[in-house]
Amino acid sequence: MTSDIVTPDTVRLAPARLKITEIFYSLQGEALNVGLPTVFIRLTGCPLRCQYCDTEYAFSGGDWYSLSQILDEAASYHTPYVTVTGGEPLAQKNCIPLLTQLCDAGLSVSLETSGALSLALVDPRVVKIMDIKTPASGECEKNKLDNLQYLSKRDQLKFVICDEADYIWSKSLLESENLNNICEVLFSPSSEQLSAQILADWILRDRLPVRFQIQLHKILWGDVPGV
Repeated sequence: MTSDIVTPDTVRLAPARLKITEIFYSLQGEALNVGLPTVFIRLTGCPLRCQYCDTEYAFSGGDWYSLSQILDEAASYHTPYVTVTGGEPLAQKNCIPLLTQLCDAGLSVSLETSGALSLALVDPRVVKIMDIKTPASGECEKNKLDNLQYLSKRDQLKFVICDEADYIWSKSLLESENLNNICEVLFSPSSEQLSAQILADWILRDRLPVRFQIQLHKILWGDVPGV
């Protein structure tokens, strides 16, 4: 695993390649671009171990790609939408120049990140979809709330909620930090741990200013890699 300390010097000096678990073409299953045909670039490695993780296969393995190889493969699908995900993509230093090069190529780029690593150097053209880890995730202490300063109205915060205690905790943070005034906030039920209907009922009961979401790709194809 590479160091999680990313500075302009380390970005410049790092070799121009990334370890990739998979690059695939599918419908965006989450967030505001849900339903749009999208290229997914899944980087290998993650410093977190959330108990509900559905991409454990991306913790290790993968193949080395040069940045030009990644860009060429992304372009081959002929869609403007690209999502860089993981694992935790920012755990690899060259994720930063990859994001910039994808934007330079005229693509609409989003980054799915745990929020455990700094967003300071992420290209401002990238739409950041940042998780806030709830207590039941097992990684709540890894949240870096100072990353909130790097979010804009076009970005999104995502809570994966496992139970009622998670919901109460998330609601409290939403209100104390005025998160909905920073960017769009997404509440999602943890697959097989919390009923989507129950979460929807709680949101409506409490009139929360959040967007309810479920994972479209799992409804269509199940919990399998590469979709």
